[in-house]
Amino acid sequence: MYRHKRNRYPILAAALLPLVVACGGEAAGSGGAAGSGSVARDPVAGVDWRVDSVTAHGTTLRAPAAARLRVDLDSAGGRGDGEGRAGGSLGCNLFSAPVTVHGDRIAFGALRTTRMACDPARMTFERTLAGVLGRHTLSSRADKGKLTLTTGHGERVDLSRNAPG
Repeated sequence: MYRHKRNRYPILAAALLPLVVACGGEAAGSGGAAGSGSVARDPVAGVDWRVDSVTAHGTTLRAPAAARLRVDLDSAGGRGDGEGRAGGSLGCNLFSAPVTVHGDRIAFGALRTTRMACDPARMTFERTLAGVLGRHTLSSRADKGKLTLTTGHGERVDLSRNAPG
């Protein structure tokens, strides 16, 4: 039992690192992003996001309740940049992928998924979401508990911060 408690702290520290870096990147009284042209943003990494919908080819599909996304960075720079892993649920199947974050840009590597079969509507949503995440570098905008990931072609994933519990 002692071994499990001791191993929990590095995992907790790794999970909190993106939040500490995102919140502590500016010195007190430095003015932060004022006058720099930057937009203050919520952190994208280290947050459990619920997928609300995906829009592709002019059609918006509502997400199944199980659709989730989380990005965890191995190393983060002052703006929350870095490389790491993404994972979650596409609505039916679980997925994981390497991910790179640079400023407001997020690039997912090849998605690895489980191979369960679900009803046709969930499978259509899943294929659409996997296609949007896996084919493009996405721009992100996170604000007030909402996250929008958008491709250069206008495809979009809308997410909400997952309530704890």
